[in-house]
Amino acid sequence: MEFERHKRLLNKELDQFNLILSEILPRYISLMKKDDISDEELKELGELEHFLIEINGKIASIKTKLDHDLFGETMDEYYRVKELAAQGDKLARKRLDQLRETFSNSIKGDTFFNWN
Repeated sequence: MEFERHKRLLNKELDQFNLILSEILPRYISLMKKDDISDEELKELGELEHFLIEINGKIASIKTKLDHDLFGETMDEYYRVKELAAQGDKLARKRLDQLRETFSNSIKGDTFFNWN
């Protein structure tokens, strides 16, 4: 199954990303806290900071895309199923109830959407 392969690849990449980040962040933090910093360390700190800001922007972009795509697809499905349910489709009615319950739980759990 293609999904399982993609899932494994993404999880592997995310784990590797997290591992690398856990090696970079302590160095950045130690340089930030250092009182007497050399010119070479100051240059390294600037490069690390620039890189981390760039990475943060990429992560934010990925999260925004994921949030928007998930929300948009879910809403499209909701209105498609709602229309079928209004026409008397019993399976659509059941699916609509499931979607409403999911939306309700998402809103209560503050995971439905993020305006920022």
